[in-house]
Amino acid sequence: MYGYHGKILHVDLTERRSWSESKPESWYKMYIGGVSMATRLLWENIKPGCDALSPDNPICVANGIFSGTPVPVGGKYGLASKSPLTGWLGDSLSGSWFSVTLKRTGWDGIVIHGASDQWVNVFVDDDRVQFRSADKYLGLGTFQTEEAIREDLLDDQVRSATIGPGGENGVLFANVTNDGRQAGRTGHGAVWGSKKLKALSVRGTQGVVVADPETLMRMSFQIIEAAQGPHTSKYRLLGTATNVLNMNTLGLLPTRNYQEGVFEGAELVSGEYLEDHFKVKKIACAQCPIACEQISAAKQGLYAGAMTGIEYECLYANGPNCGISDMNAIIKMIDICDRGGMDAMSGGVTVSWTMESFERGVFTKEDFRCSKYPEGFEPNFGDGEAGVTLLEMIRDREGIGALLSQGTRRASAQVDKDRGTESYKWAMHIKGLENPGYDARGLKTFALGLAVGTRGGCHNRTAAYDPDIKGDVDRFSIDDTRGELAKDTEEYAAVYDSLPLCKFIRRCFSGRADREGAWPAIRDLINATTGWTFTYDDVSLIGERAHTIKKAFNIREGWKRADDRLNHRWHHEPMTEGPSAGHVVTEEELEYLKDLYYRAKGWTSEGLIPKDKLLELGMADVADEIGV
Repeated sequence: MYGYHGKILHVDLTERRSWSESKPESWYKMYIGGVSMATRLLWENIKPGCDALSPDNPICVANGIFSGTPVPVGGKYGLASKSPLTGWLGDSLSGSWFSVTLKRTGWDGIVIHGASDQWVNVFVDDDRVQFRSADKYLGLGTFQTEEAIREDLLDDQVRSATIGPGGENGVLFANVTNDGRQAGRTGHGAVWGSKKLKALSVRGTQGVVVADPETLMRMSFQIIEAAQGPHTSKYRLLGTATNVLNMNTLGLLPTRNYQEGVFEGAELVSGEYLEDHFKVKKIACAQCPIACEQISAAKQGLYAGAMTGIEYECLYANGPNCGISDMNAIIKMIDICDRGGMDAMSGGVTVSWTMESFERGVFTKEDFRCSKYPEGFEPNFGDGEAGVTLLEMIRDREGIGALLSQGTRRASAQVDKDRGTESYKWAMHIKGLENPGYDARGLKTFALGLAVGTRGGCHNRTAAYDPDIKGDVDRFSIDDTRGELAKDTEEYAAVYDSLPLCKFIRRCFSGRADREGAWPAIRDLINATTGWTFTYDDVSLIGERAHTIKKAFNIREGWKRADDRLNHRWHHEPMTEGPSAGHVVTEEELEYLKDLYYRAKGWTSEGLIPKDKLLELGMADVADEIGV
């Protein structure tokens, strides 16, 4: 089989054994790789209805079809488990050398079962699996752990995916980190921590064989050349942080826990200001010609020396959304998350909920007693030092940090139960996953995409903001086109997430980011890699199948139509300032939009998947379990 090895590695942490599973070529044609293949492996190996932090919740890693080949931005892998944060599917992507090295081990994916009774580092060395003690790595940050494992194994070619103290301590939005990149969102780090898995390390010596290397090389060079032009200049020059001023101009920049969409300190936290005052260098993932990540360092004050990669999503969450305009403090907050192995988006939004709760009198100064401040402190909006301290408390689950480590949904529910408050009204999450950096009250199509998303409040699994922001539709109103738009944009995104390819390359195929521009090139890349005869329509089916298996997983876990909803604030509280002021997404509007969306997907009015639809997609076994 070209492009793949045809086998999946299974590892049992409880019994400390491993085995190989062969997969037919037809299975690979169905699920391709990335989050689609990882979710399919999860579907096959999980005990339905299990607690996400139990041994019955497996860790499923699936490599990409282009990993280890010349294809630009193709060095990515998918990760799937049941999310302890949401209770639904937790699927993530990460990239760089871990993915490439995993491909060289001769495995297309890894499924990790059970739980260890002692902290362990699983080391996959080609076809050999070692269970190494990880006791000496406990307490180390994510980056430190990777370096320590390489030093102990005396091989700088070893690559590791690790958790930090956040995952060790059970923070429900803990990440898994490799090569400075994050398999973020949904709490994979907490799943690894529950299994006492500190790190998964890989070393490989095998090559990657493709069907048509000449065509693949030629196309790859063409894409690389295009990636050095205007189609990616936004990302190469300023990275995604350039979105700060763009979103502020549109009145969509989350400010003070999404109370408003414009921030008076936006210039001080912009990508332009970051470039001029804090940039250290730009770096790229493996197989990437773009280099979007802005490595930035705090250069003065309390946090001088803090350094990490800065992207828009972590910048908005720990900056404007907390009312903080001190970039030194913001860099430190993101640094704490990255080294501690926590999702910087969920971390920042949880801090902003905490700040609003304090200012509303839900919390008092005494609630924030800790080793640093024995008498407590006052976490007001705009206080960078308070933001730093809160994230440290969450990472260590110190004091009120234990409550906050559960994320905004669980923390608000617990507080409201204990204190008779209504803090759920400003808990900014969807399905338990904290919201992304675009205020959906001014993006009606995107609001639908978020509400129906299988992952929760995620901007990466739907591109429904595109028609809103580009002006293809009126972003403040609804019409009967929005269901089809939400369907098309999420399935479009699912194609990239299944190959997987970084979406920043999407305009480099033909200058167009739509299907007509990208699908012919993606078809040819797949065929040159595998020797298959995929067509334009087959590429579209990648996205439809990927989203269908994700939705099927949630249905089997008990999903209902009522779970597709937004947070209270976006339904009931309009912003008062800026271009998006005065708008909400009413509950009636969302119900109408959901009707349109389910119809466009070919589902029932309750959002369930008919058996005929599943059979049409070749998913007969799934139809037997959840089809209606």
